[in-house]
Amino acid sequence: MKTILIPTDFSKNAWNTISFAMQFLKAERCKFYFLHTYTPAFYRMDYVLGGPEFSAIPDKGVDASLSGLEKTLEAVREQFGNPKHIYETISAFNVLTDEIEELVQEKGIDLIIMGTQGASGAKEIFLGTNTVHVIRKATIPIMVIPAGCKYKPVEKILFTADYWSKYHRNELYTAIEIAKTNNAKITVLHIKEEYDLTKEQEENKAFLSLCLAQVDYEFQEERGSFMPDAIIEYLEKHPYELLVMMNRKHSFFERMLVRQNVDQIGFHVQIPFLVIPDTSKSVK
Repeated sequence: MKTILIPTDFSKNAWNTISFAMQFLKAERCKFYFLHTYTPAFYRMDYVLGGPEFSAIPDKGVDASLSGLEKTLEAVREQFGNPKHIYETISAFNVLTDEIEELVQEKGIDLIIMGTQGASGAKEIFLGTNTVHVIRKATIPIMVIPAGCKYKPVEKILFTADYWSKYHRNELYTAIEIAKTNNAKITVLHIKEEYDLTKEQEENKAFLSLCLAQVDYEFQEERGSFMPDAIIEYLEKHPYELLVMMNRKHSFFERMLVRQNVDQIGFHVQIPFLVIPDTSKSVK
C-alpha cells in the first residue's frame, strides 16, 4: 500500500490538488494523510509545553485546523469514496517543512502531492513559498499540481535529462511505476545547449536506458540556449500529461527556482510535474 501525504490550507487550490490525487490514484491501494500545519499569530506561554493542544486555553488556530480537516475528509468521502483508499488527518502545531520531514520518517511516506498558488499580481508566481521550501528540503518525490489543473489520464510523460547525474534506480522508481501503471510512454528530453555529450554523459544516458527498460520510452534531443525556456517551449508544442525533473544544484528545476526571484511573466508549467530528489554526485 502506498502512503501519500497531501498538505492542505483548505483553499480552492488545495482542494483541486486533493481532487487530482484521488483520481490519479483511484486504481491503487493508498493511505492518504491530509496535513494542515498552523503557527500562532502571537506567542503564548503555554506553547512551550508543546502547543495549544496540551493546554486548556482555547486557540482559534487549533479549532480552525481541526474543523477544516474534518470538512476536507467529509468532502473526500462524499465525492471520491474509494474502498481502496484509507484516509487520516493530521493537524500539527509546526512549520510545514519541519512537519513534513518528520512525517516522511514516521509514516514512511512514499509521495508528497501538493499544489502551486497560481498567478499573483503583475508577475506570475511559479510556486508558492511553502512549495519551494518543501521541494528544496524533500528527500522523497513530490508531485506538484499547478493551480487550476484538472486531472487527465497520463499517456505521455516528459522526463528532462542533462545526463550529468549518475542515475539510481531507486530514485527513478516513482516515475517508472507511474508509467507502468498508466501504460504511458516516457520521452527523455535533452536540451543541447553547447557541445556534444561527454563520455560521462554518454555513460549516464546508457545507464538511464537500462533503468527505463521496463517501460516504453524514447530519447529526444532539442537545441536551446536556455534550459528552462527550451523545456517550456517544447511543452507548448508537444502535449504531455506529466513532467518529470531531477532536482539537484544547478539542475533544470533548481534553475527554475532561482529564476522565481527574477522577472518571469508567462513562465509557468501548466501540467503536473514530479520532482525527484537527486542524491547522486554530478560529474559536471
